[in-house]
Amino acid sequence: MPKYDAVVIGAGNGGLAAACRMACAGKKTLLIERHNLPGGCASSFRRGRFEFETALHEICEWGTAENPGGCRQTVVNAFGTEGEWLMVPDNFRVITTASDGKTHIDATLPCSVSAFVDAMEKYVPGCRKSIQDLFDLGTEFHEAGDYSLSVNGKTDPKYMQEHFPNFLRLGSYPVNKVFKAMKMPPLAQDIMNTYWGYLGVDADRLSFLQYVNMLWLYVNHGAWIPAKTSHQLTTGMLERFRAMGGESWFNCTAEKILFDENKAVCGVQTDRGTIETKHILCNANPTMVYASMCPPEVVPERMVKLANARTYSARMFVVYMGLDKTAEELGIHDYTIFLPTSADTVKEYNDGKKIATNCNQVSVCYNVVNPDFSPEGTCVISLTSTFMEDDWANVSQEDYVKTKQELAAKMIRLFEERTGYVISPYIEEIEIATPWTMCNYVNVPQGAAYGYELRDWDNMMPRMMMLGTEFPVKGLKFVGASSIRGDGYNSAIFSGEKLATITLGEMKREEEG
Repeated sequence: MPKYDAVVIGAGNGGLAAACRMACAGKKTLLIERHNLPGGCASSFRRGRFEFETALHEICEWGTAENPGGCRQTVVNAFGTEGEWLMVPDNFRVITTASDGKTHIDATLPCSVSAFVDAMEKYVPGCRKSIQDLFDLGTEFHEAGDYSLSVNGKTDPKYMQEHFPNFLRLGSYPVNKVFKAMKMPPLAQDIMNTYWGYLGVDADRLSFLQYVNMLWLYVNHGAWIPAKTSHQLTTGMLERFRAMGGESWFNCTAEKILFDENKAVCGVQTDRGTIETKHILCNANPTMVYASMCPPEVVPERMVKLANARTYSARMFVVYMGLDKTAEELGIHDYTIFLPTSADTVKEYNDGKKIATNCNQVSVCYNVVNPDFSPEGTCVISLTSTFMEDDWANVSQEDYVKTKQELAAKMIRLFEERTGYVISPYIEEIEIATPWTMCNYVNVPQGAAYGYELRDWDNMMPRMMMLGTEFPVKGLKFVGASSIRGDGYNSAIFSGEKLATITLGEMKREEEG
């Protein structure tokens, strides 16, 4: 039976980051992946002469070599990966109807705080102070998060109160409640709520902490994409892991986690045989792992209750299109366009529960940032919508293809109506991914690639502050979208790196006796 210091299950962003951190420390580490390629959602695929980015719209917390974000510091500076990265020129464009049901919104927001604040003041005169205050809060919250991480969640209440009073006062509130307390004009609130779709929870319930952290990172460090799709990122981490002595088994499925008489991890049973280890970093959904890979007696009752209290977050529906016209010929100059029916996030969230009512979408034209993304004379566009409940489970096998094609046709029509861009006559290749597709390829329950909803009571900070109790099964920790930072490429990478670092500390204490 082969023996390893640590085993990483799943080669998504979180698993790859965890594997790299363990290998950096010289630990004998095995990475197991059931597919033949790394990445999970961070991958690409080909149809005809086009290569499509599976999931990535943009990544925050990357930054430049001179002003690197935490994600770049980890992937490039610490792990030593290479590859060209391209900056998205604007944060986003949003086209929608204001929550008053009357006012038309068409706003493009730039990078950098000063430019962002100036643009918002232009769109909504009189909002400058509230928007600047918002970014000031973001700075305080970001520093509070860094402090909490530096002490592994064991914060000093007095220090927190002295240095981060607004964090303690506002951290547990939802976004809209904080906006109203700041006296932000309603139209400004509508524009600022645009990013709710990236976090998968309406602004009446979305954790302000989670929201302001993401906004602050995007505006301060910009949004970035890899020049060679997500595989540039994930194969880069895999290559570094192997170069540092790590071992990887692809086309290998982890079937069961094994435990000793003290209910501590002692190994993994795979379809290739059994592996001995005391430490597992698992890039999979905890609810699924506890239910199907662990004996009931090792799972604490409170973890069962926590799983029952949590709600699966956004489930992805994506229309990938290769067009035989360039973005310039089509008149498309925006990389990201948010196209909700209205700025009322609660309405959009509820409409997103059903196939019949879901009209929310985000469009991305990769060639706007990377002209070489597709063959000369072409461009690639994706339209992404999110589902807030498992309505696809109500679709019969016989109706599946028809249902997804009808929804894709509706999304294309709505895109053309809302933007004025005509694309349907120029579609050369089209592929449609539903939540079932994500469930099949990424192995996430209901296709919920975002993990759990980032609610007021269950967001980044509570999870990080409970690091000592969040993973009560000895030797088993979870990385990825369902872990301490929630959804997103950078969050998954962060969780893998952080939890591997904590695991290394546990190993050191074990060695010291």
